Amino acid sequence: MQIPFVDLKSQYKSIKEEIDGAISAVISKTAFIGGSHLKNFEEAFAKFCNVKHCIGVGNGTDAIFIALKALGIGPGDEVITVANSFIATSEAITMTGAKVVFVDINPKTYNIDPNKLEDLLKRRFSSGPRSLTTEPCFKPKAIIPVHLYGQPADMDPILSLAEKYNLKIIEDCAQAHDAVYKGRKIGSIGNMACFSFYPGKNLGAYGDGGAIVTNDDERAVKARMFANHGRIDKYDHEMEGVNSRLDGLQAAILEVKLKHLTEWTKARRKNAYLYNKYLADTGLITPVELEDVTAVYHLYIVRVKKELREKLQFHLKENGIATGIHYPIALPNLKAYAYLGHTEKDFPEATKASHEILSLPMFPELTEAQIDYMAEKIKPFAF
Repeated sequence: MQIPFVDLKSQYKSIKEEIDGAISAVISKTAFIGGSHLKNFEEAFAKFCNVKHCIGVGNGTDAIFIALKALGIGPGDEVITVANSFIATSEAITMTGAKVVFVDINPKTYNIDPNKLEDLLKRRFSSGPRSLTTEPCFKPKAIIPVHLYGQPADMDPILSLAEKYNLKIIEDCAQAHDAVYKGRKIGSIGNMACFSFYPGKNLGAYGDGGAIVTNDDERAVKARMFANHGRIDKYDHEMEGVNSRLDGLQAAILEVKLKHLTEWTKARRKNAYLYNKYLADTGLITPVELEDVTAVYHLYIVRVKKELREKLQFHLKENGIATGIHYPIALPNLKAYAYLGHTEKDFPEATKASHEILSLPMFPELTEAQIDYMAEKIKPFAF
C-alpha cells in the first residue's frame, strides 16, 4: 500500500465539475484581478469566520505583514510570537521593522505557553503596563499566537494579558481554518487574523493565496488599501503600500472549496480519532486537545524519542508511508535568528519537540483501512 502525505488529486476528483466550472467562469469573464469572484469569496469567508471583513491577499505571509502594518506596527516595536512555527510568522514581523520576541511552547499542545508569555511580559514591564524595563528603543506592541497544526491556542489567558498590557493580537490561522475555541471561530478572537490558502492547507487554493479577517472597520480599510498600492480608487494613493492581491481564479476555486470545508473538517477529526484509537498501544505520544475546542488537524503530529525518529521515518517509507517533520528546527535556533543570541536552553520545550515530532499522513480522503495499515506497520517497531 502506498500512502501519500497529502492527496490533493483525490480532493479535486471529488469536486471536479464544480472546480472546472468555476475556473471556466473566471476565464470566460477574464475576471483575473478583483471582480465578482473575489468579492463573493471575501463575503463568504468573512461570514464563515463570523467576522465583518475579509481582505484577500497574495499569500499568508503577506497577510501577517499587512495586518501588522494596518495595526501600526513598525520600527521601535516588539512583536511576541511562539518559538515553533513556520518562519513566515516571524519574518513578517521583521519585514515591518519591528523586533521579533519568542516564547516557548506548552509541550502538550505545541502552542504558545500563556504562563511563559506572562513571565516574559512581567520582565518587559516592571511595575505595570506603563513602566518598561526593556531597551528604551523597543516596546511590546502585539502578540501573534499561532494555532499550530490546527490546534487552537489557549486564547482566554492571552486575551487577558493583551488587555492588561495594552497589546494587539493577530491570530496566525494558517493551519486552523474552521477550528473553534470555546464557541468562537478561530479568526474571530483577536484584533485581526491571518489565513494562508497554500494548496496543502485545509482550505487550499491551486496556487498561493491568503486573507486577513477582522471586525475592525478602520483596520480593514487600511489593510485593503495597503495591499493595493495604498489606494482605494485607481489612482488615489493615500500612502505607499504593496501589491498583494488574491486573484480571481484562486478566489473562485476557494469559494467552491469553502462549501465543503465543514465536511472535510469532520473527516479530518474522524481520522484523528481513528489514529488515536489504532496507535493507543504503540508507545507514540498522540495529539491532545484543550477542553472545549474543536481542532481541525491540518497535521497529525506524533512524538517519538529523538534517537528513534529517523529510523521510524525510514521504516515507514520502506512500507510506502510518507511522513514529514513540522518543524525540525525551532525558530530561535535557526541561523536566520542567530543575531538574537539565543541558545537551545532558552526554549527547552520547543527545542525538544523539534527533535521528536513526526507528521503522519492526514487528509479528509484518508481511509480507515489506510490508518489501520499504518498502525500495523508502526506496532512492531521497537520503541
